[in-house]
Amino acid sequence: RDVIKFEHISMQFPGILANDDISLAIKSGEVFALVGENGAGKSTLMKILYGLYEPTNGSVYVRGKKIEKFDPKEAILAGIGMVHQHFMLVPSFTVAENIVLSREPRKGGVFFDSDKASDITRSLVREYGLTVDPDARINQLSVGAQQRVEILKTLHRGADILILDEPTAVLTPQETDELFTIIRRIVKEKNMTVIIITHKLYEVM
Repeated sequence: RDVIKFEHISMQFPGILANDDISLAIKSGEVFALVGENGAGKSTLMKILYGLYEPTNGSVYVRGKKIEKFDPKEAILAGIGMVHQHFMLVPSFTVAENIVLSREPRKGGVFFDSDKASDITRSLVREYGLTVDPDARINQLSVGAQQRVEILKTLHRGADILILDEPTAVLTPQETDELFTIIRRIVKEKNMTVIIITHKLYEVM
């Protein structure tokens, strides 16, 4: 079953045609690789899906429903999450604080509940196998661990369609292997759809 469908998508910026009449379908529960040289328009196409851009022409469907409003909040509600090439984490916050950001658990509806935030993070770590210390500060973590935090943050928001933009660009070979193992597992066990934007054809193969 198609979970995402692009029909005749074009994206025009001043002086640049980033996407030109693109049609493609992505099935539920598959790893879909979007491969091309830098500047080919891969990230632009996925930013349309995530609601950061509204296409100049064409239509996008998620689970058979046409997207009428291109907005990241709407994309998140539709179960779409995007992990950008440049992470969007608060360096001075802990892992748990970053993961629950904008969805902070409260004690008595007022005070931030750090214990609950850590519990939520540990539960996500167990469920998805993305090992990271909930109480560690982001600025103390390796790049690979920071990426795991970004993925967990996206999963905490309810994403079952995960877009990874050049996910291996900053990883060591070992971290790359670990990431691909995790992707295979969550696709198999959770029936998630993962879209990988990359220019590294050998990694896709």
